[in-house]
Amino acid sequence: MAVNSYVLIETDVGTAKQVAIELRQRAQSGGSVKSVEMVTGPFDVICLVEAPDLEQLGNCITDSIQTVPGVKRTTTCLTIQVSGT
Repeated sequence: MAVNSYVLIETDVGTAKQVAIELRQRAQSGGSVKSVEMVTGPFDVICLVEAPDLEQLGNCITDSIQTVPGVKRTTTCLTIQVSGT
């Protein structure tokens, strides 16, 4: 079962646009990053990430997102499925 998450990214001052561009380029080449958006508020960029399992999700975050120059900190929010009673 696939694991989906939103990765909230805080960037170094003045680097948000370049971080978003780099992540969009990585998303277009395939891989786990599905979408990238710049946002306002305490975070600068948000990515939707889809991976086959938690291990590959972790690898995507540490290898593909946190290695982008300008990324200061990430917060990962896993999506969950909730069924009605």
